[in-house]
Amino acid sequence: MLFEPRSGRLAAWGNALLAGLVSPDEAAMSIVGEDAVHRVAGLPGEDGPVGLTLALGRLRALGVTGLRVALPVPGHPLGLSGPPEFNARALEAGEAAVAVGAALGLVPEVSEAGPAGDVHVEVVWHCLPVREAPPADVPSLGEAERELAEGMREATVVLTRLDVAASGPAAEAALSAYRARAEAGQEALAPGYPARAVRVLALAQRVALLVSLAYERGHGGAVAASEMAARAEALRPVERVARRALVAAYNAAVEERERG
Repeated sequence: MLFEPRSGRLAAWGNALLAGLVSPDEAAMSIVGEDAVHRVAGLPGEDGPVGLTLALGRLRALGVTGLRVALPVPGHPLGLSGPPEFNARALEAGEAAVAVGAALGLVPEVSEAGPAGDVHVEVVWHCLPVREAPPADVPSLGEAERELAEGMREATVVLTRLDVAASGPAAEAALSAYRARAEAGQEALAPGYPARAVRVLALAQRVALLVSLAYERGHGGAVAASEMAARAEALRPVERVARRALVAAYNAAVEERERG
């Protein structure tokens, strides 16, 4: 589960740039984050990969007015609209950004280099044609917030019932790290997003973190294969709710602009 997908940062800061709320350099720096470099390949009118600042300008020149997020998993093409070739690439990456105003989508390819403790992450965004159609299964911000409230309760019940090891020192350390990043502003959306979207994003990230801890921290009391399968089955709808809410939060600037 992605708590802060790269496509989310691309959409959030790309939307802020397209709305004239941040400079190209500020948008590019915020999208890159802790990575070493981002480039965009396959842009119409460009022969090879280009830097992020140039790519964002090119997208605007091509008529892009906003960016939406897709977070698909097998069996749930969340945020996708086709064609199959783009959907397959996005599914493999687990995420994508889809342009509004031009039939284009961007899928990240992430590579790492360097020794442990000094790893440099490079990202190439592959620009591909997409089908102009409503994205799959994307909720409104209000729907996502209501689903999350229930999802948070359900996650607590599920983790307790299945005796999943999502508590203890390791889990508390992960939660503390999440809170520290949130307080430092690293999880916030870009300028131009409504306060409700920021609130939904923060809660969705917390639910996603709890589900991820449940998967990563061992089997707890669920030692039998049938019990492990039951745990995965019980967590799946909670994870789905969190992903839907993440997409709704990142898409909120576009949705609000289209309504207004």
